[in-house]
Amino acid sequence: MIKVLIVDDSAFIRKYLADELNKQPDIEVVGTAMDPYVAREKILDLKPDVLTLDLEMPRMDGLSFLSKLMKHHPLPVVVVSSLTPKNSQNALNALQLGAVDVICKPGSAYSTQNISKDIIKAVRTASMAKLQKQQSASHKKKGNEINQSLQQNNLSLVHTTNKVIAIGSSTGGTRALEMILPTLPANLPGIVIVQHMPPVFTKSFADRLNTISNMNIKEAEDGDLVETGKVLIAPGNFHMLVEKNGAKYFTRIKSGPPVHHQRPSVDVMFNSVAEAVGLNAMGVILTGMGADGAKGLLHMKEKGAYTISQDENTSVVYGMPREANKLGAAVDILPLDQIADRIISYMKKQIQQPTI
Repeated sequence: MIKVLIVDDSAFIRKYLADELNKQPDIEVVGTAMDPYVAREKILDLKPDVLTLDLEMPRMDGLSFLSKLMKHHPLPVVVVSSLTPKNSQNALNALQLGAVDVICKPGSAYSTQNISKDIIKAVRTASMAKLQKQQSASHKKKGNEINQSLQQNNLSLVHTTNKVIAIGSSTGGTRALEMILPTLPANLPGIVIVQHMPPVFTKSFADRLNTISNMNIKEAEDGDLVETGKVLIAPGNFHMLVEKNGAKYFTRIKSGPPVHHQRPSVDVMFNSVAEAVGLNAMGVILTGMGADGAKGLLHMKEKGAYTISQDENTSVVYGMPREANKLGAAVDILPLDQIADRIISYMKKQIQQPTI
C-alpha cells in the first residue's frame, strides 16, 4: 500500500486529491496538511511514502519546504501546480530540487478525468523513484571541468545537416537533461528531444536550458530546421516527428492519439527518426516510467543508428531504459555522467568520416 500525505492550502484540492487517490486499491491517503509546518509534524508521525505538494502556500512556500525536505528528510514528492507560465517556472525549480513529477491542478486546461489519471500514475511512479542527491559543489566543478575539456576537444566540422541526435525521457528526465545539455559544444549536430511534460512547461524548460547551454535550445515549432547547434524540445500535448526534405531535416508537430498514454511520445519521434535519418542518427533513452521509446529505439538500431540507454543505477525510474534493454535496443548502456561524453566522441568520429 502506498501511503500519501497531501500538502495544499486549498481545502477543495485536499479533498479532491484524497477522494481520487483513495479510490485506488493500492493507495491510501494517510493525512493532509494545509501548510509545510503542519506537514512537517505529519511526516514524522505518519511516515508517508509519497508527498503531493502545492507551491503557493501561507507561512512557507512549497519550494522552500521542498528544499528543506530534500536536505533533512528526503521523500518522493509530486508537485501539484496551476498551469500558468509563472507556476511552470516554479514547478521546474521544484523538479531541479528533487521533485519526481509535476501535475496540473484541477481547473486547468486538462479535463478532470485526465488529471485524476495523471495524479494516480504520478503517485505510483513516485513510490518507486530513486531519490537523487543535489549536485555538490565538487560535482558542479567536475561538470565545468568536463565542459572545458569538451570545448577544447571540439568537433572539427562547423556545420552539418546530415546527422541527428534524438533523446527521449520522462520521470527524472528534466534533471538528466540539465546534466547532459549544458556540457555539449555549440557545433554539435541538431538534437530533437521528447520529455514528457504538460503544455506550457516545455517552453519554460527549453528557455531555462537555453540560458545555461552552448547550443540554441527552444520549444519546437512545426517546420523547424534540425541543424547544427540547435536543440528542439517537443511541445507538451503534441507529437513531434522528424521528416526529410532534400538534404535537410525538419520537425513536424501534430496532434493525434496518445501513444503509451503519452503525447508527445518518444516512440513517435524515434520511429520518424529511424525512417527519415537511418544510420546517420543517434538515439538516447533516459530515465522514465513505462515503455515509451523502447520499440522506437530498437527501430533506430535496426536502421543502423547508434543507440544508448541510461543505466539502472543512475535512473530515477528505471522503466523506459529497462524496456529498451529487454528488446536489445541499446548498443551501449551507460551511467548518466558518461552519456554527454559518448554523444560527443561518437559524433566527432562520425563527422570526420565521409558523409553517407
